[in-house]
Amino acid sequence: MLATPMKAYVYVSLKKSVLDPQGKTIHSALKKMGYRGLEEVRQGKYFELTLDGGLTRPEAEAEIGRIAREVLTNPVIEEFRFSLEE
Repeated sequence: MLATPMKAYVYVSLKKSVLDPQGKTIHSALKKMGYRGLEEVRQGKYFELTLDGGLTRPEAEAEIGRIAREVLTNPVIEEFRFSLEE
């Protein structure tokens, strides 16, 4: 039995051990604009992938994990997480 179409939401961010100059710049700008209570800002990337329904949920999870690892991230400096929604 094949699964229904699904959407995958992939979030890519720099590893905590990697310096994030863009995040620091945004943090500094927000402070200068008067926003309070921010300790740190880290930037990242967001992807939405639509699956055609030809995969079961476990197959879709494996495929999205593979895409994120091999194409969407640089594993040396980035990490990812994703969710699937039917």
